[in-house]
Amino acid sequence: MNIGQAARRSGLTAKMIRYYESTGLLAPAGRGDNGYRRYGEDDLHRLAFIRRARDLGFSLEEVGRLLALWQDRQRASAEVKALASAHIDDLNQKIAELTGLRDTLQTLVDHCHGDDRPDCPILRDLESKGCCGKG
Repeated sequence: MNIGQAARRSGLTAKMIRYYESTGLLAPAGRGDNGYRRYGEDDLHRLAFIRRARDLGFSLEEVGRLLALWQDRQRASAEVKALASAHIDDLNQKIAELTGLRDTLQTLVDHCHGDDRPDCPILRDLESKGCCGKG
């Protein structure tokens, strides 16, 4: 199948498929007589794996490691679990950071009158915590 067909079947864009090829996550596709990329079922299976891993928030580097572990039938599942556990730790840290940002912004919004007056604690906070050593 050509790249358009592979894109439709994998749920990815042709641009993403070419990108995954350029990063080495997907082997370069063979070319047909017409010069177009050709993909097979194994490529689709690998693309589905990549897509699912990316949907779970794994970085491209982590996806590469997961792919290597997936292909290595001698690997220990402990290696996969360790990688996934480290990713969970990263996600938990990001969640904590986002929760803190949300809470801070919610406090600022709660203290803003939201009326016709120019005084705005949201803008005052942005100004005071901005550049130049202020805040």
